[in-house]
Amino acid sequence: MNNLRLKALLGAGCFSLALMGSAHAGGFSRGTADTDILFEDGNFNMRTSVTYVAPTRKYSKNLLNPSLVGENYADAYAVPSAAVKFKLSDSLSCAGTYTESYGGGATWSSPSGTLLKLKENFTIYEGAVTCGVKFDLRKGRFWVLGGVYHEDVDYNLLAVAGLLNVNLKDSNLGWRAGVAYEIPEIALRAQLMYRSGVSIDASGSATASPPLSPFPVSITQPATGDTKFPQSLEFKAQTGVAPDWLVYGSVKWTDWSVTKQLNLHSPTLGIENGNDYFWRDGWTVTGGVGHKFNDQFSGTIFASYDRGVSTGWDLTGDTYTVGTGVAMKDKLGGELRLGVAAIYLASVSETQYTPSLLNRTVQGDWGYALSGGYSIKW
Repeated sequence: MNNLRLKALLGAGCFSLALMGSAHAGGFSRGTADTDILFEDGNFNMRTSVTYVAPTRKYSKNLLNPSLVGENYADAYAVPSAAVKFKLSDSLSCAGTYTESYGGGATWSSPSGTLLKLKENFTIYEGAVTCGVKFDLRKGRFWVLGGVYHEDVDYNLLAVAGLLNVNLKDSNLGWRAGVAYEIPEIALRAQLMYRSGVSIDASGSATASPPLSPFPVSITQPATGDTKFPQSLEFKAQTGVAPDWLVYGSVKWTDWSVTKQLNLHSPTLGIENGNDYFWRDGWTVTGGVGHKFNDQFSGTIFASYDRGVSTGWDLTGDTYTVGTGVAMKDKLGGELRLGVAAIYLASVSETQYTPSLLNRTVQGDWGYALSGGYSIKW
């Protein structure tokens, strides 16, 4: 196989385009730190991208509020990603990355659920530094990877038919570590990466308006929220299979079973509430094929399956994604990447609440994702 052609094919960023499949994965998963930039040739590499996701979630059963049946309550969102790599020596490279690692958002036209919610959303943005140490072997290279990340948490809730407004914030530190083996001549790489979980203890305020407020005016009181977010382990592999052809895939385990409840507290307002999840662990499987058409254009097709984490307490079901992308090199040495994906979100029902009229069902529906990015190296 032609080594130069394979390097050009690797530059197509097949995995980075296939990440559209995990931008609406189980639980609250959104973006993944672009640590793969560590493997890129070059003394200084930079790439950025944004993925826009528009899911569709419609109730087919909602006895508590039948007016919401057939209405899409899922918010669309954009997931940014940025990465910069510095080659510090022949054997050591470090990268700074930024992305939205987790998030969730919903808007209802009329009060929903027992807390009468109108809007609920949260985001967790991650900034990280990850380094890789390379060891040249008789055949191929072995890498040891590791780094730390910092998360900023922002949670907002408008509930009790608009009479309660909650804003909470938190920040956390975590770490990631992994190993990889590659044979660049045949575009082979296998990588195992672990990411630690965190405990969220957010604090902020809750504003209650009359008549929820005990006074004839709105009052703001301290509020807190707590939950646990999962650790994860991902295995990724790719290899050239013929001149100008590459196959790749990944399997990711996410410990969503630690996320049991989101607890919301404001004792002075008498609020002790939250969301029940009691999720099971999540599994995400992705596979795809990349092809280099010529020295300027490369492309990929991929498919992804995410096993839903719901155990009957919420509405997070299976997700199926198919997509395609193209990479185009320019005369400046950069590369433009564009992708599109179709997302099918399977039907799922709540079954654990009593009385049974509290249990809701969402129908199966389609959403979509669009991605665009640019990379350059020196």
